[in-house]
Amino acid sequence: MKHHLEAKMPLQRSVKLVLVDFAIRRLDDPIIQPCYTATMLGSLRRWMARKHAQTVVAVLVLLLTASVFTLFFIQNPQYFDQLKEISPWVVVAIVALYGVMTVLLVGVYQFTLRLCGKRLELRENFLLTAYSSIVNFFGPLQSGPGVRAVYLKARHQVRLRDYTLATLIYYALFAFFSAVFLLAGNRPWWQTLLAGLAVAGFSSFVIRWFIRRDKSPSNSQFHLRGRVLFALTVVTFLQVALTAIIYFVELRAINPDIGLGQAISYAGAANFALFVSLTPGAIGFREAFLVFSQNLHHVSTGDIFAASLIDRGSYVIFLAILAVIVAATHAKDKLKLSSLRRS
Repeated sequence: MKHHLEAKMPLQRSVKLVLVDFAIRRLDDPIIQPCYTATMLGSLRRWMARKHAQTVVAVLVLLLTASVFTLFFIQNPQYFDQLKEISPWVVVAIVALYGVMTVLLVGVYQFTLRLCGKRLELRENFLLTAYSSIVNFFGPLQSGPGVRAVYLKARHQVRLRDYTLATLIYYALFAFFSAVFLLAGNRPWWQTLLAGLAVAGFSSFVIRWFIRRDKSPSNSQFHLRGRVLFALTVVTFLQVALTAIIYFVELRAINPDIGLGQAISYAGAANFALFVSLTPGAIGFREAFLVFSQNLHHVSTGDIFAASLIDRGSYVIFLAILAVIVAATHAKDKLKLSSLRRS
């Protein structure tokens, strides 16, 4: 009996291969198509299961972060008392700085899109940036970049691989400047240089690997224009620098003894959390990165937690203002996002 089953196995494999080849060639057949659809639905369910697992992890991180924050402020009520004494003008200043940050993001997205051979009108770019910023914070798993990619593909025929490549270049610049900021504030210049070169080398490897995997490069509209790349580099640097200024304002509101160099290193560490975050605004991940990098920026745990609450609260206020602007300008209707979802 065992010998009989072993003899049948090669024949079974051959039959399966023939059926698979037949199905691939006859996907439009009314008999074969349901089988193919079932296979695709199975793949979709596995994909959704992974997304569900990521969502569960994100919820757990949020709950853990809330618990740690609550326990810390119960045990250290002096920091909570400091927060009560923060001037409202500090919050106004931070909200205004986040407004400037949005302008810089409009520039970033415009230049990354120009690398793909496309461009957006200023009004459309601002509305898309504002809407995706809101979705990125309140939506699942920081879904802002996905919203932009789907919109650009549907409305402006931007090739997803081109847009991903341009985004990888932006991320490489963002990581490079963040690495420089991380060490420039308190470490010797040669360590800063080595860190920058290491990040640049790794980013170059990832980008080249991504380019080599393009199976249809002839369809690409991507072009690495020198002027556009230079403009993107400048705007990205300004974005990272503005992040350091925002954190400097928040940290000084808690501890006037904190210097600009500490805020620069602090910003570099906080920025790297964005690359691994599953939660809105990298909640939990950013704080973990900042605590583990205390030997570089020398900001105490209490100052990190207190400044983080100021930052989170101010950013939510800013997003609320941004949501009012989006609603008042009917951004969802002008961008035709409802029809985009149906399609």
